[in-house]
Amino acid sequence: MKKVGMISLGCAKNRVDSENMLGMLVSRGFEIVGDPAEADVLFVNTCGFIESAKEESIDAILEMAQYKKLGNKKLFVTGCLAQRYPEALMSEIPEIDGLMGVAEYARLFEMMEAADQQQRPCYTANGVRFLQTPRVLTTPGYSAYVKISDGCDNRCTYCAIPLIRGGYSSRPFDDIVAECEALAGDGVTEITLIAQDTSRYGCDLGDGHYLLPELLERVSAIEGLHWVRVLYCYPDSTEDRLLDAIQRLPKVAPYLDLPLQHIDDDLLRRMNRRGSADWIKSRIAECRKRGIILRTTMIVGFPGETDAQFQTLLDFVKEARFERLGAFTYSAEEGTTAAKMPDQVDEAVKNERLDQLMMLQQGISMEVNEARIGTECEVLVDGFDEDQGRFYGRSLLEAPESDGCIWLETDRELTPGEYVQVKITGADAYDLEGTIIE
Repeated sequence: MKKVGMISLGCAKNRVDSENMLGMLVSRGFEIVGDPAEADVLFVNTCGFIESAKEESIDAILEMAQYKKLGNKKLFVTGCLAQRYPEALMSEIPEIDGLMGVAEYARLFEMMEAADQQQRPCYTANGVRFLQTPRVLTTPGYSAYVKISDGCDNRCTYCAIPLIRGGYSSRPFDDIVAECEALAGDGVTEITLIAQDTSRYGCDLGDGHYLLPELLERVSAIEGLHWVRVLYCYPDSTEDRLLDAIQRLPKVAPYLDLPLQHIDDDLLRRMNRRGSADWIKSRIAECRKRGIILRTTMIVGFPGETDAQFQTLLDFVKEARFERLGAFTYSAEEGTTAAKMPDQVDEAVKNERLDQLMMLQQGISMEVNEARIGTECEVLVDGFDEDQGRFYGRSLLEAPESDGCIWLETDRELTPGEYVQVKITGADAYDLEGTIIE
């Protein structure tokens, strides 16, 4: 039995691709190992979204290349960086035995067999292909991500995703439901639906209407599922019908992940973001009316961003009081329109603005969390922290891997994957504390 090791970098969408590849390998008799020194075959599934992610991917490839000195190992590179820079990777890192882009995972064994014949295969066709293969979950066994589409048609001027993943393509409705049913049958109780743009799901199917509300209804009806989440919505396709479904369906988290990037109308146009500041504010108001909490992402230092426009962003964040907010400095990505724009902002200014925004959000997060003290909620137990000596978990209002946790006070032994009732007793800017209600 051959042994395989894999490093998966980047987003949850990339994680699903890694899990599909692992499922294919296990179906052929491979054993998954955590120590690269033990592996006969090594995979690095890369991210190529922004500069820091590219650097992390290169470092991981070079680190895994060192293990080839220990014996007759094969090293394969897959994912977004492989799709974006195949020639450079193959020429500059001779230790790579084969490379495969994001639309080529069905050729996994073809690539491996070619490498066994001393070839250096490089497969990077464009397009979107959805695999109907078994998965090996790298998340805890009770929680899984399910990809509902791939690619993106938004063409934001700063983003390389369409260059890497191609145009938007919805996965067939019945295939998604079948996978969710299979996961529930295997003990998964929490499913998170993901895509580059989930709110546009179904626009290329049938009559062109968005189908995310119908998908949420169907998935949340699956026996055995306890919670359903949806991430990565786009403001202009976040209709009231979707918000109504989130509010109406009891298993669906009242939580909307709505990356906004900015609020200044001029910058939104330069970013090629559809929807005005007024539309964005209307979406926020509709969410608040329905009791839906909000997570967003902002970009600081986009080309041409003035001090006044940055202050407009700060004022908006103060007003909107997002429960969750992440931010990053603008990164000029090769091949994107924004990389060629004049008035690029100095890196020191970008970093100063990022610090200012995140300090503002830290105070808001603290106040939001303190307001939850005394409330009760259901919590999914995630594990036990040896350093803290406490169990921890999440409520419906904390997404996996993105948000803080709830530290649990209890005298009894808890099991990861168990749901318990908790009263919130303490808070800081990111985490909460709670006591289990017996």
